[in-house]
Amino acid sequence: MTLILMLFGAGVLLLAFEVIVPGAILGIIGTVMILAGVVLSFDQFGTDGGLIATSAAVALTGLTLFLEFVLLPKSRVARKLSLANTVAGTSQPALADRQAVVGREAVAVTALVPTGYVEFDGRRYEAFARHGHARPGDRLRIIDVDNFRLIVSQPTKQDPQ
Repeated sequence: MTLILMLFGAGVLLLAFEVIVPGAILGIIGTVMILAGVVLSFDQFGTDGGLIATSAAVALTGLTLFLEFVLLPKSRVARKLSLANTVAGTSQPALADRQAVVGREAVAVTALVPTGYVEFDGRRYEAFARHGHARPGDRLRIIDVDNFRLIVSQPTKQDPQ
């Protein structure tokens, strides 16, 4: 009986520490310890003892998770340990408006082989050279906008305006 209680206690404690320690290792070990306690109680006390242990394991795990995810975030300790500010920066420039850029001219900032960066209206955009490569400084015509990049081509008389 002592071993079963120790397995339950250690398992619940490891589940509780899972909130503080990154990774899922402590939660997995805690769950395995609780399951080992349930299996051991089925072995030592039969079906009735095993069902009581299973009920206790579910109740303890539910209580622990409730305390961790509902009550703990609202506590003063959690507010001191948590980040309160957010970062408003972005990793990509805003997407260009298709109607505003198609047919306009951009300058290659890097070599486009076939992807690279172009500058348009003072902003850098990732670009894809539809027809071959482009050298830095080449003037290119924007022919389309893809998900996160401009599609460019060498200006020719056939390009639509």
